[in-house]
Amino acid sequence: MGIKERKLKHKEDLKQSILDAAKKLFIKEGYQATSIRKIAAEIEFSPTTIYLYYKDKAAISHALHQEGFKLLASQFSILAHIDHPFERLKAMGRVYMQFALENNDFYELMFNREEPLDCVDEHWEEGEQAFRILLMVVQGCQQAGYFTQFNAESFAMFIWSTMHGLCTLKIKGHLDQVVKRKMVMQDIDDAFTHTFETFIATLEKLK
Repeated sequence: MGIKERKLKHKEDLKQSILDAAKKLFIKEGYQATSIRKIAAEIEFSPTTIYLYYKDKAAISHALHQEGFKLLASQFSILAHIDHPFERLKAMGRVYMQFALENNDFYELMFNREEPLDCVDEHWEEGEQAFRILLMVVQGCQQAGYFTQFNAESFAMFIWSTMHGLCTLKIKGHLDQVVKRKMVMQDIDDAFTHTFETFIATLEKLK
């Protein structure tokens, strides 16, 4: 590896260290309580070093936001191997649920925090790309005879908002409380899965 390549690798490694430290602190202490100085202390660099790569805390949160969407998009790659559009939609829902539970730090930044959007201009590229994937799956289902009485964009938004609500209830612990207080008669994991399966069964009937 030459000098140029080593310098580039060092730069990328440092940027990743900044993002990892920021993500840890955002989750542990909250966005408002996390400062550039605290992020710098976490990686044992000066705040000035961080400002060489990110102009402010919002830019760091937006970079994490983008990283999360790239990870989600990579997991959606499984959809390309599923021929039947409704089976593809079901798989997309399961991938989304798994991503939310296994990466709840990213999920929080991507869908439950407003700060990353402060850096978004008129085009929210990563969000638009993720929604386009869902929209294409819905349109494929419509071509196969599902949801034909609904507007594709509105129905895609309905599916996403329902899945987001279910995942957020689980991540934030509200679903656990519902089960704990016996408001539903399943254990926590069964309630989460069963609600998703019920939603899917309802969608399947919309022909």
